[in-house]
Amino acid sequence: MYIVTIDVDKCKACGDCVENCAVGALAIVEEDGMKYAMYTGDPNDCLGCLSCEESCEEGAVTVTEF
Repeated sequence: MYIVTIDVDKCKACGDCVENCAVGALAIVEEDGMKYAMYTGDPNDCLGCLSCEESCEEGAVTVTEF
């Protein structure tokens, strides 16, 4: 199982991680006027492929094996 963590302070809501997620488990959300990426899939959906992490130029996405 893998855990996807988004650092909302670094995230620019560009959508690169969303576009590159192999299982479509990431989305851009808006809360209190702030947009950022969020893992919205089932925790067991993540394949650990790291494509979301690698596509984030801001370094806001971290994938860890749990």
